[in-house]
Amino acid sequence: MLLWLAQHFQDQLGALRVFNFITFRAVFATLTSLMIGLLFGPVVIRLLTTLKVGQAVRTDGPQTHLVKSGTPTMGGVLILIGIFISCMLWADLSNRFIWIVMIVTFGFGLVGWVDDYRKVVYKDPKGMASKEKFFWQTLIGLFAAIYLAFSVSEVNNLKVLQLFYEWLRSGFALDLPAKTNLLLPFMKEVSYPLGIMGFIILSYLVIVGSSNAVNLTDGLDGLVIMPVILVGAALGAFAYVMGNAIYAKYLLFPYIPGAGELLIFCGAMGGAGLAFLWYNAHPAQVFMGDTGSLALGGIIAALAIIVRKELLIPIFCGVFLVENLSVMIQVGYFKWTKRKYGEGRRVFLMSPLHHHYQKKGFHESKIAVRFWIITILLVLIGLSSLKLR
Repeated sequence: MLLWLAQHFQDQLGALRVFNFITFRAVFATLTSLMIGLLFGPVVIRLLTTLKVGQAVRTDGPQTHLVKSGTPTMGGVLILIGIFISCMLWADLSNRFIWIVMIVTFGFGLVGWVDDYRKVVYKDPKGMASKEKFFWQTLIGLFAAIYLAFSVSEVNNLKVLQLFYEWLRSGFALDLPAKTNLLLPFMKEVSYPLGIMGFIILSYLVIVGSSNAVNLTDGLDGLVIMPVILVGAALGAFAYVMGNAIYAKYLLFPYIPGAGELLIFCGAMGGAGLAFLWYNAHPAQVFMGDTGSLALGGIIAALAIIVRKELLIPIFCGVFLVENLSVMIQVGYFKWTKRKYGEGRRVFLMSPLHHHYQKKGFHESKIAVRFWIITILLVLIGLSSLKLR
């Protein structure tokens, strides 16, 4: 909105041309969402407390978590509010990527909100049934995947619709341009064409998988939000490079018009995330709940798909990946040993992995900060692929 106003009056006041710079708006988008979160955080926490939307704690979890029972949850709304207001103010609202990322963000956020609401109302830590949750995630994920397949290929929504129509007329046989190929990290000119169906399937799996991965990791004060901020900043850097024809050409990346505007969204997410961390640091005054974790996972996936960095997600999100693998290993090994020996056995003291370290006596703040440090290292490795290829 501010960009439109500035462009409308820039001939009368030349200083308003600064709004045309993405970096300028990204900085102020970050500051705006940060201030919104810090100012309205206490209000949101009091409101959630008044509504008695307290966290229901697993009875089979670490005993140290029992004191957290009743702490307000659904604090992810604070992050979503900051992102929404900041993007409405500072982003180019005609940009096709801003809107699809917003749809993914608030679509998954709504699914998480319903899940949290059921946990709070019925005092059931399980919340929404897994099949129901997966259905809505699939619906949002498929919509986003289909739209992204064509929006990455074209420069505006009109041409996106035209390309989609051509695909239907061709009997689903239309090929996508090379910029939609699957890029291998640390390789200059190695990519693999996916085709439209391949792009849609991969994008769907990345979106739903990433959303659930972040959701599963959310279990300690401050554990999830800082890695999300770091990964978002890295993907914002890739978006800025690939949305700039000069930088993209120099670094041998495909040029994706409009992708640079996502830096504003990443800035808004980063500011909102830091504000949330202010209240979520141990001992947490509020939890993000599924409202925040599902949305944040969807954001990471959508950003990675747009900048063609799906294969960097296992690096950037290594902490989330390991956390999910720990659950898969634990469940798989338990079932296998129960069939073989008649008694289920465990690899970890408890899963996800952060609970294993809690059971070993590590304080949750130490676990969270060390996971942050690991994420910083992984993000730096991923960012090195900008040049080291």
